[in-house]
Amino acid sequence: MPFLSSSSAQRPLLNRTARLLTLAALAATLGAPLASCQKDSDSSSPSLVQPTSAKPSYAPNENDQMWAVIEQFISFNDPPLTTLTARQARMTHSVTDAVNALLAKNNRTALAPAVTTSQMVLPKAYTAASAPDGVPVRVYTPTAAATGARPAIVYYHGGGWVIGSLAVYEPSAQALAERTGAIVFSVDYRLASETANKFPAAHEDAYAAYKYVRDNAASLNVNPAKIAVAGESAGGNMAAAVCILARERGLTLPMHELLVYPVADNNLTTTSYVQYANAVPLNKPGILYFTGLYFNSSADGDNRLISLVDVADLKGLPTTTIIAAEIDPLQTEGMSLRDKLTAAGVSVDYTLYPGTTHEFFGTYAVVPLANDAQDHAATRLKAAFQ
Repeated sequence: MPFLSSSSAQRPLLNRTARLLTLAALAATLGAPLASCQKDSDSSSPSLVQPTSAKPSYAPNENDQMWAVIEQFISFNDPPLTTLTARQARMTHSVTDAVNALLAKNNRTALAPAVTTSQMVLPKAYTAASAPDGVPVRVYTPTAAATGARPAIVYYHGGGWVIGSLAVYEPSAQALAERTGAIVFSVDYRLASETANKFPAAHEDAYAAYKYVRDNAASLNVNPAKIAVAGESAGGNMAAAVCILARERGLTLPMHELLVYPVADNNLTTTSYVQYANAVPLNKPGILYFTGLYFNSSADGDNRLISLVDVADLKGLPTTTIIAAEIDPLQTEGMSLRDKLTAAGVSVDYTLYPGTTHEFFGTYAVVPLANDAQDHAATRLKAAFQ
């Protein structure tokens, strides 16, 4: 399988491709560009969606199916986020829209997930700093039979604390529920605008949702000993922050955290920020746009809940899985977070998927590497639930 995985358990590498990718990741860790790896032998298969144009100069080795998704995303021709208000930005197309458009163009239909969906709203101001009108939560319950209470995953979507939604990130939440057998609680935390919901509003809603699931495990048919947190991008940052807040506030910590290309630092000069400054779908101007809306001031970027790498105390956090994309400004800080967690004594499994971009995790209906990532995440979570 064309990805590099490293673990505190030091799983053995299975083939030559994995050995080559290990060397490539080592070079990236040392600050060198990620070495080009062998092309995925399946990426040119006629059974897969194929791109129609040349790949970008900043990512000539982008996975074929990944580039097909990004091609479609670019073709929507939305205005740059930096020209839009927060409300307008939430109306632009998403990578999920691109996947759905590609499926339609190629007369394909994604398999229906084996989950049922319901909605609930947390009580108003469930915690002191959570949303005064309550936090909406979408609940995904596997249809497969279970004996007794199920494990749970409290999941936080991405979008820079400004855009993103339960619908945009539904593929990820559905896959995690179906593949782990856990009930997934996808949290519709407050999104920032020019005047409202500034830091730490989203983080406090994230914590409140976790606390609610833990406090009400019995009525939710959740096993209180098997609750994990997960998130993508800004949501990955919040999943880690929830663990920190739970430790600080005396609440039982999650048993595992799944962090998918998490925001983990406040340094926009890292190797990957330089190399992928203009990447799509996430780039440096986009990060500046998001933080400009969510942060009260630049000082918020140095808060322990944002700068996990160089400010937060990571000791005592639960076992961690980090899923990383190569073509991503956040790549370097994901590696740094892995190293900081390991130094703090936390067991970490880190996997970098070459040729993929930010937001790839939910594209598994088109991108085989995303399916691999979903399977790996589910395997790690199921092992934690044992």
